[in-house]
Amino acid sequence: MDKKEKHRRNAKYGWYRYDSRFALPVYDGSGEIERHNIFHASLLIRHASDGRMYLYDIIDIKKETSNSFSL
Repeated sequence: MDKKEKHRRNAKYGWYRYDSRFALPVYDGSGEIERHNIFHASLLIRHASDGRMYLYDIIDIKKETSNSFSL
């Protein structure tokens, strides 16, 4: 992540990156859940000078086409 002087006040204790997976339901015409689409995303977390961690951005969201599952 950026290490320039202008970013030091925003992320005094650094940046963290976490990989995550999540699923969203896909509904059929009658409103029943047909399947779930699975996605992968990277979360950028800012460790601020107040000691707290804040979600800064969600990047690289990609659908996992081979892993969609049905109920």
